[in-house]
Amino acid sequence: MARRKLEERNVRSLFKLAGGKSYALTLPIEIVRMWGWQDRQKLKLTIDEKNKRVVVEDWKK
Repeated sequence: MARRKLEERNVRSLFKLAGGKSYALTLPIEIVRMWGWQDRQKLKLTIDEKNKRVVVEDWKK
């Protein structure tokens, strides 16, 4: 498979998971490593309906 052009690296596809109840989006490994996230780590989603944005941040108790 060919590598994406630099300007297209952060363009991602939304896909439906098995079972059809949830969707998923992949993140570039560079981003995950930069923020120190780990497999199965809890993350908090904040929804900005006005600007159609989702903010992902580390979940803290």
